[in-house]
Amino acid sequence: TVLSKIVKMVEEAEKKKSKTEKFIDKFARYYTPAVIGLAFVTFLIPTFVLGYPWDVWFYRALVLLVVSCPCALAISTPVAMVSALTSAARHGILIKGASYLEELNRVKAIAFDKTGTLTKGKLEVTDIVGFNSHSSEEVLSIAASLESRSEHPIAKAVLKKARSKNIQFKEISGFRAITGRGLEAQINGRTYYAGAGSLFDDLSMEIPKELSQFEMQGKTSIFISDKNRAIGVIALGDMVRDKAPLIVSHLKKLRIRTEMITGDNKRVAESLAGKIGIDAYHAQLLPDDKVKVVEELTGRFGSVAMVGDGVNDAPALAVASVGIAMGTIGSDVAIETADIALMHDDLSKIDYLMFLSRKTMRVVKQNVSLSILIKGSFTVLALLGLINLWVAVAIGDMGLSLAVILNAMRLTKVKQVN
Repeated sequence: TVLSKIVKMVEEAEKKKSKTEKFIDKFARYYTPAVIGLAFVTFLIPTFVLGYPWDVWFYRALVLLVVSCPCALAISTPVAMVSALTSAARHGILIKGASYLEELNRVKAIAFDKTGTLTKGKLEVTDIVGFNSHSSEEVLSIAASLESRSEHPIAKAVLKKARSKNIQFKEISGFRAITGRGLEAQINGRTYYAGAGSLFDDLSMEIPKELSQFEMQGKTSIFISDKNRAIGVIALGDMVRDKAPLIVSHLKKLRIRTEMITGDNKRVAESLAGKIGIDAYHAQLLPDDKVKVVEELTGRFGSVAMVGDGVNDAPALAVASVGIAMGTIGSDVAIETADIALMHDDLSKIDYLMFLSRKTMRVVKQNVSLSILIKGSFTVLALLGLINLWVAVAIGDMGLSLAVILNAMRLTKVKQVN
């Protein structure tokens, strides 16, 4: 079930360490034996070589061992990461590991899918135009029959329109989806096509002017034809998410470049990019083309996030530094694909994620810096005999560990700013 997959993902997330955690663990493996060795040297040389009282230097060596205990340093990063993952989960965001949260802090560019990400993904048929003596009802009937076996959002919108008009579906055979372009099928032995203008370029068929007019209005259009001539055009509209322009504006303030990648036509992409304020757009892309765009962005910026629906954009999500899938509450496929899964269709969670990532890394730096500063200072004081064992325990060890934990737990209270 989806719930079991979520539980499994949370359990695995706790095991996946960030680069900072791995570095601290590696550092501790060398630090601990080095400190023990220093404590022995602190006791042996003054006592047996220089002839100082053994009890004085044994006490100093003991204090040194206590203040040098790496507990605070070792937990400084994991506690912060777990607190941040907990905060994200409370906001309906499942992060598969601390490494992805840390990577978000390095992201310099974000690629957004269009349909269902920057738009609401609820397409509605707005216009139906028939050609060559075909009525709008005939066009809708043929289109709905062809789209009846497709799971694409366009297909769902066409079928919804057909059902609302009580249009009868025709029996089809030989159904074939043409990736990124459209589909074809036979009705009563006759081949029909439905898809984007690029599909009909491949068929060397003249594109009706109505198709361009709808595209200039920012609408998605599908062209219906048989092997010889155009039958009609169906235009669909999609609403921009209310928060999309604001989120893009916030990302720009963070100096993060935003780009849109879509399989839709250039005019629709250009219109939407202008409304939202996207830095650049890439249109008429097949799934493989989206992968190439993400790889090109990675080459330019180093770390890139991809935001998509987790199913259609799976290849691009996989190659991105961080793959973020939106609206995955009912999609176990999306949960498996993405590095980060947003349970609801709320684009503002992207803004929250970037804020949480930056705040988490600030807390990690605070914890690590405080641990090193206190440990280093108390080590010197211990060697000089200026602190006693109680101070070492109360401040240098347990006190410091408690301070690190409390500082990290502030991340569980991070709230989404409206």
